[in-house]
Amino acid sequence: MDVDGSSGTAQPTPDGRYVVVNGRRWRATDPSIPEPLRTQLVNELMRARRLVKSEGASARHRVQDAKVALGERGRPWWEPRDAEAVRERLAAAICALLREREPSTICPSDAARAVGGKSWRGLTATARSVAAELERSGHVVITQKGKPVDVETARGPVRIAPGPDLGTPRT
Repeated sequence: MDVDGSSGTAQPTPDGRYVVVNGRRWRATDPSIPEPLRTQLVNELMRARRLVKSEGASARHRVQDAKVALGERGRPWWEPRDAEAVRERLAAAICALLREREPSTICPSDAARAVGGKSWRGLTATARSVAAELERSGHVVITQKGKPVDVETARGPVRIAPGPDLGTPRT
């Protein structure tokens, strides 16, 4: 198997923005994602694809989240991103990483690292804000020392845990 799970050989385009597999061009994964996070996101993508085969359309949102988190869908990773595109990718990264690590928690910085590359530190406050939005929709729970907290008022490090609606599509 190859990069995308097919039996064809993935050939990157000269600019590195795409891979060509069996004559079809696909957007390449954002190369700025640190390897451990990229591996986790790819694992979630493969798991989500298997679920689509067994559960059908009800699992497609998981594929979408993983692909957006990897930079393979949504605004192209090589283009300047507006605030909304960054927030969308952070939300997808939070949900995909939580599903991959379930039942464990993640730190907002994990999503910031997956989306921000070397400048991830500038995204940590945005990642916390996105986590707060996901909490309001029931997709996640924000905790500190194992207890739920309001991320808007919490000081210091927080963790993001799976919420009751993590398995449902985000709107």
